[in-house]
Amino acid sequence: MTDFAKRTSLDALRADYRRAELDEAHCETNPIEQFEKWFIEAQVADLKEPNAMCLATATTDGRPSNRVVLLKEVGELGFVFYTNYESRKGQEIKTNPWCALTFYWAELERQVRVEGRAEAVSREKTAAYFRTRPRGSRLGALVSRQSAVLPSREPLERRLAELEVQYLGSDDIPVPERWGGYAVRPETIEFWQGRTNRLHDRIRYQINGEDGWVVERLSP
Repeated sequence: MTDFAKRTSLDALRADYRRAELDEAHCETNPIEQFEKWFIEAQVADLKEPNAMCLATATTDGRPSNRVVLLKEVGELGFVFYTNYESRKGQEIKTNPWCALTFYWAELERQVRVEGRAEAVSREKTAAYFRTRPRGSRLGALVSRQSAVLPSREPLERRLAELEVQYLGSDDIPVPERWGGYAVRPETIEFWQGRTNRLHDRIRYQINGEDGWVVERLSP
């Protein structure tokens, strides 16, 4: 038995969820509106980074990877986030646009799962968002070749210092061509509310062509 196993009893880590319930009769007919309702409640609850979401992508032969990114917009385009197109997730999306998102708000005992296709947003939209980022984040986007192997942190710090000198006194920091936004256009969105005895509420919305969304309850 390892030291970890001696110190930690994973089978004893559990919680019973009693905070709320989810009834399809009271859900919005459009899942984006339902998401916005839940997101506002997460903000009101003062959760740390309620826009943090796990993004899962996969290669063309089905090898998955995931990571946490930040939602920056939700609406007609879908769920929008920004990243380096040359990163692992960017390369996987380029060859296989199908991906999944998961939001987990532990304090509210809620999850939201989204499945759909990622599409690059326009360069105009990317540029507009880029201008709203803190100066350091914009310079960081110029520095980073995300997911590339580095010998140490020193090259990053050196390049950042060079850019700080180059753009001293100027706020005209260009958007890197390798950087931009993706919109995940949902085909399925599931809302999960924890319930007691593990009999959770699961409400799934599935796109049904021009007819809109089909709303179904799933067994927990």
